[in-house]
Amino acid sequence: MEPLQRQIVLVVRETRLEELIRRFNTAGQARFYIEHLGADFSDYEAEHRRYLEATRSVEETLRRYARVQKLERRYLANFIFPPEALVVVLGQDGLVANTLKYVGAQPVIGVNPDPERWDGALLPFKVGDLNKIVPLAQAGKRPTRRITMAAARLADGQVIHAVNDLFIGPRSHVSARYSIRIGERVEQHSSSGLIVSTGLGSTGWFKSVLAGAAGIADAHMSAAHAKLREQGFAWESAFLYFTVREPFPSRTTQASLTFGQITPEKPLELTSQMPDYGVIFSDGIETDRLEFNAGMTASITVADRFGTLLE
Repeated sequence: MEPLQRQIVLVVRETRLEELIRRFNTAGQARFYIEHLGADFSDYEAEHRRYLEATRSVEETLRRYARVQKLERRYLANFIFPPEALVVVLGQDGLVANTLKYVGAQPVIGVNPDPERWDGALLPFKVGDLNKIVPLAQAGKRPTRRITMAAARLADGQVIHAVNDLFIGPRSHVSARYSIRIGERVEQHSSSGLIVSTGLGSTGWFKSVLAGAAGIADAHMSAAHAKLREQGFAWESAFLYFTVREPFPSRTTQASLTFGQITPEKPLELTSQMPDYGVIFSDGIETDRLEFNAGMTASITVADRFGTLLE
């Protein structure tokens, strides 16, 4: 059978050692800096060596099935993925999530380059699995899992998507000021910002926010909320959850509309009251953000687009 994908995009990342060399210019200077702090530089070298070995092996395997284009993580946001390409990601979970954000619904294969180092919830395959997995993926014979994404749409038409979570709040350590609406409920808020989580992100930042709240008020947490805190919710769920961080009640602000579910029929609407320091960013990447300043309205809901992860 003729392969459905005649091109494979291999997404890779810099290792910690490469990032240090970029910062300090040479490996020797990087070693001096790390060892001067009392840390073990050999761990950086071992991780780097293993990743390069995995990259070479993966490229060699993939070239048996299609033309391979290697894509560095830093170019993801500006890369246009060929519509018929199969996408293979070699790295940690964060690299898979970043790729899903930009690739759209095309199938993504997550490969763990170093199973002894990384657990990899989004990395179900090892390097040696690719000879079996790639032909099946090209023929459309591997099961896939749909990944729900979140979207923040500003009144001026700008949109940002998230695979794990959105943060809406201040650039620095000051209070976020905004009005919040979901359904018929409306409040004025002063807080540290909001987290909006997808199912994929529900065991990450969202879980830590709920754990902190539960530590303060365990006696008042319902069984359903306790289960949500411990287990998160399904990656393909057709809803999101939002939670407000550190809401401050005062004469002009309220603090009861701080947690809830977002659906396509019931989006979350926010209007910024922050003069020049409001932002919206996704998946922890602060440099890829929307400015969210006074008077701007944002609608937060389930995205029309979604990700597809091979299982």
